[in-house]
Amino acid sequence: MPIRIPDDLPGRPTLEEEGVRVMDRSTAIRQDIRPLRIGLLNLMPNRVETEVQFARLLGASPLQIELTLVRLAAHQPTDRSRPHLDAFYRDWDELKDEKFDGFLITGAPLGMVPYEEITYWEELKTLLDWTETHVFAPLFVCWGAMAALHHFHGIAKEKLEEKASGVFPHTNHDITSPWLAGLGQEVPMPVSRWTTIPSASIEASDKLRMLLSSEATGAGLIEEPATRRLYMLNHLEYEAESLKEEYERDLAKGEPAKVPVNYFDGDDSKARPRHRWKPHGHLFYAGWVNEIYQAVPFDWTETT
Repeated sequence: MPIRIPDDLPGRPTLEEEGVRVMDRSTAIRQDIRPLRIGLLNLMPNRVETEVQFARLLGASPLQIELTLVRLAAHQPTDRSRPHLDAFYRDWDELKDEKFDGFLITGAPLGMVPYEEITYWEELKTLLDWTETHVFAPLFVCWGAMAALHHFHGIAKEKLEEKASGVFPHTNHDITSPWLAGLGQEVPMPVSRWTTIPSASIEASDKLRMLLSSEATGAGLIEEPATRRLYMLNHLEYEAESLKEEYERDLAKGEPAKVPVNYFDGDDSKARPRHRWKPHGHLFYAGWVNEIYQAVPFDWTETT
């Protein structure tokens, strides 16, 4: 089935050129099925690229997806991105009485900035609490995962000695998990962050369990079984060039940047990067959508 997004969303032509089936509103209404409602709180500065990355993976599912783009009132956009947000995003305050089958919160380029110093932290905390009653299965990504772990469990992130950048093999600790169906014993995942969540903090919790981890970069995917929350520390949604673009941006800003590990052939930054995690990204997000579909009540999103 296709993914339902606004007809004139800038990323739509890219998805259609790649063969992702995109549905317009009139066609969706004619189908006598309930689409899965997925919300995306996009905190990344490259909003259009991030929208495309997640829509590409969600749109590969055999189920009909209705994707809602969400923003926070306290997260002030740049003048350049404001028209895009005004046209295609909904303020969270407008939809807080609605329910979602799934909800994604992305990363944000905030590094070690204390949570309490972030301008939209109070509003984000309120939204995180809202997911407990209005979202069937939340998925938090990178910084979003760290922020959620801090909010719900008081787990602090730790600064790495140097930025973790590259494609790292992750051990699958539970091949029977429905969230990891088909992924195999080892999962390559793009990593791009200055911080980490200590594995010991996860092991000490009786509410959390590690699903994927790397010897080099630590926790990769954490599950909270009682709430269906998933905390994804890395970026299976990344495109082939994403790490390359981040590496070049770091160099341009004069930051200490090493060539991303296991990414370019021969670790040659002039070589074309290989998209070796692509099938794993599709499997993971298809599995996430399918598990929601199998478990969510049919009338979950009806207002009560």
